[in-house]
Amino acid sequence: MATTACEIIWLRTLFHDLMVLISAQLYCDNRAAIHIVANPMHHEHTKHIEIDCHFIRDCIKSGSIATAHISSKLQLADLFTKALGSHQFSFLAGKLGIRNLHAPT
Repeated sequence: MATTACEIIWLRTLFHDLMVLISAQLYCDNRAAIHIVANPMHHEHTKHIEIDCHFIRDCIKSGSIATAHISSKLQLADLFTKALGSHQFSFLAGKLGIRNLHAPT
């Protein structure tokens, strides 16, 4: 989440310089991570908390990033980061508008 948040902040700054307004929402399929980041009391139940969590928490407090939960089956990033079954791969590729050029019509 921290790496993606850094990229979002960088892109927001770039678009701001280009006079384009964007809203940033960070989707995560891990509800526990969202709760730990959003609520400082949750970190007492974890053994350790890393700097990344504090960075995300500060971004949420400042309003530069909002977090939202997304189901694992709808997580588009999985298309690029995980080995998926053919049905799930086709579903996510279709959501991105990727089509097989060699498929018979």
